[in-house]
Amino acid sequence: MAKSKSVFVCQNCGTESPKWIGKCNSCGQWNTFVEELVVKVSKSSGAQTFFQSESAKPEAIKNIEISELPRINTSNKELDRVLGGGMVPGSLILVGGEPGIGKSTLVLQMALKVESRKVLYVSGEESPQQIKLRADRIHKGGDNCLVVSETSMEKILGHIKNVSPDLLVVDSIQTISSEAIDSLPGSVSQIRECTGSILRVAKEKNLPVILIGHINKEGSLAGPKVLEHMVDVVLQFEGDRNHMYRILRSIKNRFGSTAEIGIFEMLGDGLREVVNPSELLLSHYNQNLSGVSIAAAIEGMRPFLIEVQALVSTAAYGMPQRSSTGFDLRRLNMLLAVLEKRAGFKLAVKDVFLNIAGGIRVNDPSIDLAVVCAILSSNIDVSLSQNVCVAGEVGLSGEIRPVTRIEQRIGEAAKLGFEQIIIPKFNKGLDLKKFDIQIVQVSKLEEAFKLLFA
Repeated sequence: MAKSKSVFVCQNCGTESPKWIGKCNSCGQWNTFVEELVVKVSKSSGAQTFFQSESAKPEAIKNIEISELPRINTSNKELDRVLGGGMVPGSLILVGGEPGIGKSTLVLQMALKVESRKVLYVSGEESPQQIKLRADRIHKGGDNCLVVSETSMEKILGHIKNVSPDLLVVDSIQTISSEAIDSLPGSVSQIRECTGSILRVAKEKNLPVILIGHINKEGSLAGPKVLEHMVDVVLQFEGDRNHMYRILRSIKNRFGSTAEIGIFEMLGDGLREVVNPSELLLSHYNQNLSGVSIAAAIEGMRPFLIEVQALVSTAAYGMPQRSSTGFDLRRLNMLLAVLEKRAGFKLAVKDVFLNIAGGIRVNDPSIDLAVVCAILSSNIDVSLSQNVCVAGEVGLSGEIRPVTRIEQRIGEAAKLGFEQIIIPKFNKGLDLKKFDIQIVQVSKLEEAFKLLFA
């Protein structure tokens, strides 16, 4: 017989407590415990249900046959790239991102373009009329896309049974609730139960499912951490809402690489795939400007050139300011200390502002050399050549450390018409003759500065 009891569950990490406490002992967050009703099944019925399933039997690993998983083409090359070649039948894909970043637009645009497959789009946040208005704006057609506004898990399962779709979209998982759990939608218990129900249906019917999830103020996916463990793919859709570029990153992927990224441009009629991001992330000015350098970066498996902008000015209020957009502020402080100690540039009493053009955030350490070059260019007010790009990681002793995938960086610079690229000297095994670009290798900051500011 089913028994119910009341427990307190942390809405941040899912830790349970028999009574309310102010601070969670597991994650350290305050005032996150909410009372929820938990229904427990008796041991006899649970054991009976467990032993009824005899279809799966242990098998020797050497006798297991491997077959190529068929992929479903989403008609979106950037999305297919991040997924590893398309959607795998029976997989759960979780898409997270900030409010208004374009998660629903991305998924709806994909659902409207999937050919010869029936798509069931379940929305718990918008009415069918609102979805229709967005669909008319981003894509004409979508005859195979069925839309329903529903928040009950039991009714959604009924729609799946009646419609038998080839693809299921749930927007968003935080708005879905089950009658078996006596708690509010978005709670830990509701998210866990609803995701588990969708997971069972997806595996039984070999149905690919896309779940849209919210994120919390720290930038991680809202809900319990078990949500990310249950799904097969976790995608993060990020970008600055004040800029037009969006990046789709793969945080977890059981069917492909997590090193791939997809780049999109937000337009009035939806998201446009950016095939060559280097041309969009570079500014084309006729006049030379100080404080600007070009870095050959790698995001995931894709090389592209980005523009690094720096502004160095005298501190007007006594305490120097350090501001960074799109680059780690702590790493910027480290590079300023290296310039002060190893290169002899007095920047301790000056304001330093750094910006990565295009509104994107780059974590590649190979743009260190471009950052210090842009800072020095602004400090002495001397512009760098527009035909030169750099790639290199700066160490604490002022050395230029080697970077990965150097051949891809050189090839991207040559493709865009750059005449010279400065790379670390310790990158060995390069065939310099096969590239149609002048390659200069340096080992210290002083060597790079002499070349650029001679």
